[in-house]
Amino acid sequence: MKPVLRMRRVKEYEGTEAGLSVINAGLGPAIVTSSVVRLDGEAMGQWDYHTQQRILSSFPIRPKAHSLRPGAVVLAGQSTFLLSMDEFSDDQHGWFWDLVTRRLVIEIHYESLYGGENFSVTPPVF
Repeated sequence: MKPVLRMRRVKEYEGTEAGLSVINAGLGPAIVTSSVVRLDGEAMGQWDYHTQQRILSSFPIRPKAHSLRPGAVVLAGQSTFLLSMDEFSDDQHGWFWDLVTRRLVIEIHYESLYGGENFSVTPPVF
């Protein structure tokens, strides 16, 4: 019952939504143990409300953000956006696509129900 988290960048998939998503492609639930966020190579903290506020406050439009705090469970087959925009447009929101493809790295550490494995996932390198 091993969980397997994968991250992907989504642009104009199922409408106009774009962003960074995480999916559990494994057979068991993933228990989040920690996360590390880097913006332009600088460590910013965990992927929580306070880090999101510091990162997103300087942008012209605030994207939607979803935290995965320690103890959060990602069920087998579950997919969620960590950061997204509903009405994404290349012309108006190029800064957002640059953020999720080049500037922002979210590393999530997780384990199975049995614990102790210290799995991790980061977005694929472009």
